[in-house]
Amino acid sequence: MGVGVSGWRLARAVSRSGQLGVVSGTAIDVVLARRLQDGDPDGDMRRALAAFPDQRIAAWILDAYFIPGGRPVGEKYRPVPRHTLASAARLVELTVAAAFCEVWLAKEGHAGTVGLNVLRKIELPLPATVYGAILAGVDAVLVGAGNPGEIPALVTGLARHEDVTIDVRVMGARSSDGFGRMPFSPKAVLPDTTVACARPQVLAVVASTDLARGLAQDPATRPDGFVIEGEIAGGHNAPPRGPHREDDYGQPIYDERDEVDLPAILALGLPVWLAGGYGTPEGLRSALALGATGVQVGTTFAFCDESGFTPSIKAQVRTLAGSGDLVVRSDWRASPTGFPFRVAQVPDTLSDPSISSARKSVCDLGVLRTAYLSGKGEVDFRCPAEPETAYLRKGGREINRTGRVCLCNALLASAGLGQVRPGGVVEPPLVTSGTDLSGVVSLTGAAPGGGYTAADVVNYLLTGAA
Repeated sequence: MGVGVSGWRLARAVSRSGQLGVVSGTAIDVVLARRLQDGDPDGDMRRALAAFPDQRIAAWILDAYFIPGGRPVGEKYRPVPRHTLASAARLVELTVAAAFCEVWLAKEGHAGTVGLNVLRKIELPLPATVYGAILAGVDAVLVGAGNPGEIPALVTGLARHEDVTIDVRVMGARSSDGFGRMPFSPKAVLPDTTVACARPQVLAVVASTDLARGLAQDPATRPDGFVIEGEIAGGHNAPPRGPHREDDYGQPIYDERDEVDLPAILALGLPVWLAGGYGTPEGLRSALALGATGVQVGTTFAFCDESGFTPSIKAQVRTLAGSGDLVVRSDWRASPTGFPFRVAQVPDTLSDPSISSARKSVCDLGVLRTAYLSGKGEVDFRCPAEPETAYLRKGGREINRTGRVCLCNALLASAGLGQVRPGGVVEPPLVTSGTDLSGVVSLTGAAPGGGYTAADVVNYLLTGAA
């Protein structure tokens, strides 16, 4: 649940219920900037910024983005610069502060544990995001969507305020070209910091026995645990192994080659959580019986009261799920990353072809851009969801644009942070969900569309599963 959906309110509620509440680190710089421009009505962002270790940084962020009373109706959000291999110093500071605020608010007022979820494939802001979370005392860093082998060492270094580097894939470049390593210096952000930071645990989100085994065998890459995510989970999923095959709805076909060998992973001696179809009391009991430490639950929490989805989206999904009319499909083409992406078919969202076809291509966030080596021998960025002329000029192929959705703008819109376009049109949202909706149905009960809290979800999951 990225981009503001698994936000600090939801993570805090889950944590206060005795479980690990997780905040999303995706586009967290944009999320903070837009919340401030919406007036920060409850003062939460300003309260968290007041706790940030460097008040010089907090002051310029407020000066740049905070609008008392919020933006006038129809006014655009002020843009946030896009990350590069050498991001502007203020963008790095904003990213660190934004991750700090999200974790600090999630941990405020209780002693529960809070985690941060990041995607390995969104690599440019990753060190700054993790560092900000560490400054706020995050207890765990969960990382998936790629090989997380570098993350344990990165987290260790950042907790010590040491300079670190991270591999960045640059398409068309060779390792000898020297483009693929991106440095990050905590001292460049907080030169005088004396904050003592505990190293959080690193939980690797994987869907492959081979990857889990490889990570665990090397002390440098060994995480503190694994989340084994099945293909029916919401959001991005690992593509199936073997040849490209689709069902009648164009969804990727998975088979026995995509099943993980759970006993083999458990034998590695690390705690394991199971995800994708385990978000019920029966699923939790099953996971524990198989030897897992617990489960990761997304979909049922995604539509609870504290979730960052807009109230309208949550009400629609609860109603459609309760009536059995909500369809969730895995789309090969929607995500610019090439990973299959699960999309809920919700009215007035980009799942409606008439709405998606009417949207004009704009790439003003660039979270999912890919680095490539241009004909001039320089690193540039492109995205198959950006305007056609720009993408083709950068060497992209027309076939790669078919069916792509600007997830950056769409997912921010689903959290009520959609950009305003010419004519006052707000970016349309896109809703991602897992296919197992039984928890949502059970918790809405006889009142489809009715609300429920994160604590209700926890109580539901633990019923009979002690």
